[in-house]
Amino acid sequence: MKNKLQGYLYWVLLTFLAAGLFFPAIGLLAIICMLAPVVVSVFRGRYWCGNFCPRGSFYDNVLARFSPQKPIPAFFRTKVFRIFVLLLIMTAFSLQMYFVWGDLGAMGLVFLRVILLTTLLGIVLGVFYHQRTWCAFCPMGSLASWIAEKRRPQPLMVSDACVSCKLCTKVCPMQLAPYTAKGSTSGFDDPDCLKCGRCVTSCPKKALSFSK
Repeated sequence: MKNKLQGYLYWVLLTFLAAGLFFPAIGLLAIICMLAPVVVSVFRGRYWCGNFCPRGSFYDNVLARFSPQKPIPAFFRTKVFRIFVLLLIMTAFSLQMYFVWGDLGAMGLVFLRVILLTTLLGIVLGVFYHQRTWCAFCPMGSLASWIAEKRRPQPLMVSDACVSCKLCTKVCPMQLAPYTAKGSTSGFDDPDCLKCGRCVTSCPKKALSFSK
């Protein structure tokens, strides 16, 4: 069930940053990856983050090789911290855009700086903790999570065949615990579930499946 395309999408991120060095206006394309997680979350939760986000692909397929796989600090998941990061980044972004509005090259450069700096921050956190640490409080990911929390789209069902081996938690990019919803009629619907399907394909008892 794992999206094979996700294993290569990090090249989009690398190409985007490299091209931005010569054509800054290309940075405006970043608005797609800023809006897509929020739009998709209405129907499928954080599906974009786990299947189509180029930066997420980079973290999962490149950074993971160097990450110690330590637990993501609980503080990073708190709503207060996530709101703080959202306001901080959006304020800085808005101010920069205000001063360069109308100049496509300069506007693209603002996007490029935001993407580059936050990606570097994610790399540092990944080297110390877990490759998806940044995703625990990514502004767009947080917005998608809050929307998913209200709508609860496509929960992960855990049947009684589950033996609580916790392999699902081990392979989960967000270190979630689907096994805790064993037998629940409402399923596992943590809003930060990336719908990547790693837990489904890794379950030895085939006890996990996404509801239609």
